[in-house]
Amino acid sequence: MTGPKPWLASDGGEGDRRYAPATLRNRDAISDVLRPVLPAEGVVVEVASGSGEHVLHFAGLFPRLIWQPSDVDPAARDSIAAWTQGSGLANIRPPVAIDAARDLWPVARADAILCINMVHISPWAATVGLFAGAARLLPPGGLLYLYGPYLVPGIVTAPSNIAFDESLKARDPAWGLRSLDAMTALSRDHGFGEPDIVSMPANNLSLIFHRL
Repeated sequence: MTGPKPWLASDGGEGDRRYAPATLRNRDAISDVLRPVLPAEGVVVEVASGSGEHVLHFAGLFPRLIWQPSDVDPAARDSIAAWTQGSGLANIRPPVAIDAARDLWPVARADAILCINMVHISPWAATVGLFAGAARLLPPGGLLYLYGPYLVPGIVTAPSNIAFDESLKARDPAWGLRSLDAMTALSRDHGFGEPDIVSMPANNLSLIFHRL
């Protein structure tokens, strides 16, 4: 079976810092998509921040925004703190524990929410909870941005994504690539408009939702 191995913060690394090789490959492409849709100022919550490398990069590019990283995994939160300490960036808050599948999040509000490469490496309940949490925290017009591989009806799935889906399900049957139709239906159920969809490198998509 081929395809990229799903990365987890608990897989380890040197010291507290963890490294996600995909971050270096996708952070600039993601930044280009975020630039015209992020608010000019306010609080951006990143759900499932993983290693913390993305939030470090975005905070440097968008200094007028306050960035709130989070992760359910303590090893990931340690990595986020290790990356941000000594960075000289004053607009990154300490990481908090957010379990997307739970109703109670330790954040009162947000102007935008980002979630990169979580949906396929978590049970479906986490994605349902992500939309429910975003509906609670975001004001009308607030941004929910998702990035990752998805199954698009009517379009042949790339062989690498098929292999990736198989490897995910072999690791955990509750994981796997989600259908774009299922994501869109879920967004409607939680008060979001139709997504803007941007094709990304390596057969990934950016999904841009706004709260109605």
